[in-house]
Amino acid sequence: MDTQDKKAVLIVAMLSAFLMPFSATALNVALPQMGSDLEADSVLLGWIVTAFMLSAAMFLVPIGRIADMRGRRRIFKIGAWIVAVTSLLIALASSPWVVVALRALQGFGGAMILGNGSALLTSVYPAQERGRVLGLSIGTVYFGQSVGPFFGGFLTQHFGWRSIFVVITFLAIATAVITSWKLKSDTDVGSDEAFDFAGSALYGLTIFALIYGLSVLPAPHGFAYLAASAAGLVAFVHRQNNVLNPIMQVSLFRDNPVFALSNLAALLNYGATFGVGFLLSLYLQFVKGLSPQDTGLILLSQPLVMALSSPLAGRFSDRVEPRMLASAGMALTCLGLLVLASLDAESSLGMVVAILLVQGLGFGLFSSPNTNAVMGAVERKHYGVASGIMSTTRVMGQMISMSICMLIIANFMGRVQLAPEHAAQLIQTQRVAFLIFAVMCFGGIVASMARGKIH
Repeated sequence: MDTQDKKAVLIVAMLSAFLMPFSATALNVALPQMGSDLEADSVLLGWIVTAFMLSAAMFLVPIGRIADMRGRRRIFKIGAWIVAVTSLLIALASSPWVVVALRALQGFGGAMILGNGSALLTSVYPAQERGRVLGLSIGTVYFGQSVGPFFGGFLTQHFGWRSIFVVITFLAIATAVITSWKLKSDTDVGSDEAFDFAGSALYGLTIFALIYGLSVLPAPHGFAYLAASAAGLVAFVHRQNNVLNPIMQVSLFRDNPVFALSNLAALLNYGATFGVGFLLSLYLQFVKGLSPQDTGLILLSQPLVMALSSPLAGRFSDRVEPRMLASAGMALTCLGLLVLASLDAESSLGMVVAILLVQGLGFGLFSSPNTNAVMGAVERKHYGVASGIMSTTRVMGQMISMSICMLIIANFMGRVQLAPEHAAQLIQTQRVAFLIFAVMCFGGIVASMARGKIH
């Protein structure tokens, strides 16, 4: 592929990499206003975030397989249109349950985007350039996370939360149009292979049972769902080992320790960090009394450092051992979580910003090298599935993080519409959550170091 075509792929991948995290972080700041406007309690607010990620997690791997078979460009473009249409409908919705349902459909479209960005880049750039372009793409992810809280707060304060979804609509339309205009037709597709529909259904139900079970603990039916998820996982692995055209090559985990441990490190890292923005958004508005716009400015600090450090870390990972960079990054993140657990009503905003800066550097050092390790550990024909698995571990980690937050909120606070009088309970809730996240992050350091050398 010539240089012009490769640049077009990079532009499209970076635009889509900006879209999804911008949506998520802008929405975090808008949640209190959404709760008031839609009359949604704290648990239902959590589901507005969770519905998207649950749906995406259920479909990422099957869609990655379809993209390998039918063409990554085609699937990518369809996903962008689905995100555009659902965003417009959410902007017009008046019921919290309708918003949750549309967010689930949006997650299906999001899976088509999330599961193909890294695969598109890896398929057109050689190994010696892979860390650099993946670093640029991941840097764009964090740039989206950086401007999301600020613009989300600005839009929410001046135009209402619905304006965020209007902006997302236009960004998704731009992504779809540029993909059609700039990217050539798909090549290297295995269209003659059969698709494992039964395996895909089993996979999706297993993921659903896991996430829903986590979200309703400690209720007895929560444990029943977790047991069903464990049984579904066993059945899924058995089927993938015996079906002619599996949606997931189980051997990627069994025979490839770099791939398996890199994904485990990512799962633990995202599980330990994603809920931080959600909890701090509530802390800054309900405990510290900040406006949505000022909250967005505070939360801007972490992803801004991520956006600056990720491209450099990606470039270094082409020459320096990725596990060393990634492990050092996770150690910084773990330290930040431990300090976050000490926050109370008297903590200064300067302290919050300083912690977020440290965490941003840690996450930036981790993500690009880890992604380079994952995509460099598989053959070309598995790029779509590998990208889907990697995105699934990210979304699953985010889901686990949100499930932990929702579980702790439900047990410490109950189903209440949050208000400043709940400040003491909210501080206790976030303290427990941050300590749990720190333990998870330490486990990620162990997994990262155990994967062995890559270069």
